[in-house]
Amino acid sequence: MSASRFAYLGPEGTFTESALRTLPEAATRELVPMVSVSAALDAVRAQEVEAALVPIENSVEGGVTGTIDELTHGTPLMIFREVRLPIAFALLALPGTAIDDIKTVTGHPVAQPQVRHWLRRHLPYAQWESAASNAEGARLVQEGRYDAAFAGVAAAARYALEPLVTGIHDAENAETRFVLVGRPAQPAAPTGHDRTSVVVWLSADGPSALLGLLQQLAVRGVDLLLIQSRPVGGAMGHYCFAIDAAGHVAERHVGEALMGLKRIAPKVRFLGSYPRADAPYTGTRPARRDISGDSVFTAAADWLNRIQGGRD
Repeated sequence: MSASRFAYLGPEGTFTESALRTLPEAATRELVPMVSVSAALDAVRAQEVEAALVPIENSVEGGVTGTIDELTHGTPLMIFREVRLPIAFALLALPGTAIDDIKTVTGHPVAQPQVRHWLRRHLPYAQWESAASNAEGARLVQEGRYDAAFAGVAAAARYALEPLVTGIHDAENAETRFVLVGRPAQPAAPTGHDRTSVVVWLSADGPSALLGLLQQLAVRGVDLLLIQSRPVGGAMGHYCFAIDAAGHVAERHVGEALMGLKRIAPKVRFLGSYPRADAPYTGTRPARRDISGDSVFTAAADWLNRIQGGRD
């Protein structure tokens, strides 16, 4: 059964569904909406579906912590693909609703930071409540639970709603990165433009613990694409680190960096090496800043003095 099914964060009409439909292989699979990221990934673990597409990073809010936590804990899973989708929201409401009628709005928690300034300007007194997904918010508006939802414009027709405003976003060129997750298997061959994802637990607290982790990448010339700390539970201050690095585990410098992490850390979870969805960078990078001169040291010391004196 699982070989012909892909799960995704539902219900129908989510940005996740739109992202999934950009994959050529999705045309040959039954697409199964799930009520949450955890439900989608658990369906993979239970072999009810072949793979699941879930959001993992947003250009405005950073990592999607719910997805990262689901991949960090539980039976191991592996990322095989990623999709990047430009994100702009529509304000959806029942036909006949006017902007002045809107007192309650809903959407996915990750959506709220992407529209907060628009909301403050145009609906300053509207109450926000989170939904499991943006499309779920649209469905709840259809049921009369909320006055309006922030969702993709494609959700309007599916839930008999009208887009009162379209193209809503606080940040230009906002996008979300999604990952296709399956059960562990051998990674695909390197493409020359790949991403490797791992989760690393530190062996001990201390001023050099995180530095030791980063040095394993830096000394081998591995570019860090993302790092995010997540609590491991129990006592306050205990964290693991979700890391994305440029390159593929089959490449020697990346493989050796992972060996170094495994040597110094009590636990490392490999989440996959997979093709990046962004285009390789071809522009001119900014010149490296000179930090060796006395003037730079003096300026930094002056800045510290202003902070300590409450003047900055």
